[in-house]
Amino acid sequence: MRLFPRLLLNHLVVVTVTASMLLIVAELSAQPFIQHHVAQMMELIGTQGNHMRSDLTNGMRLTLTRALLAALPLALLVAVLTAWVAARRVTASVRHLQAGSRAIASGQYDRRLPEDGEDELTELARSFNTMAGALARVEQTRAELIGNVAHELRTPVAAVRGYAEAAQDGILPADKALAAIAREVAGMERLTHDLSLVSRVEGGRVELHLRSVPLGDLLRQAQDRFHLAFEDRGVTLEVERPAADVVVWVDAQRAQQVLANLLSNALKHTPAGGTVRVWAGVHGAEVTVAVADTGSGIAPEHLDRVFERFYRVDAARTPGEGSGVGLTIARGLARAMQGDLTATSVPGQGSTFRWTVPLSPAAA
Repeated sequence: MRLFPRLLLNHLVVVTVTASMLLIVAELSAQPFIQHHVAQMMELIGTQGNHMRSDLTNGMRLTLTRALLAALPLALLVAVLTAWVAARRVTASVRHLQAGSRAIASGQYDRRLPEDGEDELTELARSFNTMAGALARVEQTRAELIGNVAHELRTPVAAVRGYAEAAQDGILPADKALAAIAREVAGMERLTHDLSLVSRVEGGRVELHLRSVPLGDLLRQAQDRFHLAFEDRGVTLEVERPAADVVVWVDAQRAQQVLANLLSNALKHTPAGGTVRVWAGVHGAEVTVAVADTGSGIAPEHLDRVFERFYRVDAARTPGEGSGVGLTIARGLARAMQGDLTATSVPGQGSTFRWTVPLSPAAA
């Protein structure tokens, strides 16, 4: 059964039940009322009007009943009209929803429903439009991801082909060509590993082994790992280690990945002669590890997007300067360890990344 017949049947049932109840109530409540007033009239008229008592009582009851029955067709007409209007309103919204759903299913993620009104159907349309917007963003991200992966792989693949052809033509010795090809393949392996890690981080599938780790040990290991790279680039690395009793609750290996990505990012954007500072501060039950550089900084319109996969502040960034997902991985790992990673920047003066990490339960 379609919507209008169902609504009409419901309205008719309501009208019928209501009319029946009105007749019963009128019959039960009107009779004493009528008899009382007829008795008062008889007292005024006198005994000569006794023969009129029955006629007055029956006439008034009959008039009331006829009035109620006469209103019944009008009530039925109102029921039909309201059912028709309601069915038309609901049906129109459902048709819009059906058409929008078909459009979304066919890939038209820009399809939206009208949001006229403040009722539940309008709320449904708003929810549909919110869903469509989320799907559009997912599709855009998917397309950008495919394009970015292709962009990142294009250069090493072209280099591998060039080295192979050079070796075949005798332009480049085979051993040098093989060494160069191995470097390019290693770069592609790093990219695929990073993409796999991003997928697991965003899907919440990263295996963590949380334990108490002295923060000073983590910072010392990171400094030992990167000090040669900083010296080669002519950038000063300053690490202020916290007190020995500052113990954090982390996965040591994943924490080193977070620090490595932050230091790599700072080194990449700090020119020779610049400085990268690392320090930590305890705030309640958590510690904030800050990595600040004296690079060119990040413009406000880019600051909220630096943690997106493959997002480039500098659109001219050369493929091979990292996988483009380091900060994405760092934030994902930070949040997986019940912390967070945020960024602030002053264009022309540098950027500061702050990693919050919980204190060890014993230390807290």
